Amino acid sequence: MSTRSLNKVMIIGNLTNKPELRYTPQNHAVTSFGVATNRNWNDSDGQNQESTEFHNVVAWNKLAELCTQLLDKGDKVYIGGRLQTRTWDDQDGHKNYKTEIVCEDMLVLHKQNASGGNEQDFNSSDAKALDSNESFNASDFEDFNDEKKETTDDKQDEQKDSLPF
Repeated sequence: MSTRSLNKVMIIGNLTNKPELRYTPQNHAVTSFGVATNRNWNDSDGQNQESTEFHNVVAWNKLAELCTQLLDKGDKVYIGGRLQTRTWDDQDGHKNYKTEIVCEDMLVLHKQNASGGNEQDFNSSDAKALDSNESFNASDFEDFNDEKKETTDDKQDEQKDSLPF
């Protein structure tokens, strides 16, 4: 009798640091970064409580390169993937463990502007999902502002045209 199992992670949170791109000896791109998620609840006294969880994320190959190009500290992202725990022995012979989310999908939800100026919100009609099984070019994302402006202008024109008078 076989039993089924599922190893699936989906989080939405903010990057705690800029992704760091490295290459393996076999020349595979890998990047790692942190994502913070928050949870709010009311305790038994009715007081609002909040806790933050910090997640380690690792992405491979083209997705790793794109994460490095597109993401900055503070950006809000969706990360989909699976949990993986790595084990290693340090120089003193102590066993170490690290549980990470192996990123298979990434979606930029909100771009934090480092200069403190114009922030960009991404919605489902604007966003381009990044899947580790697909190939994307950074140029696919360069004209986001122009596309968004044209889409907004088109929607406003449609709304004006649909008026009954």
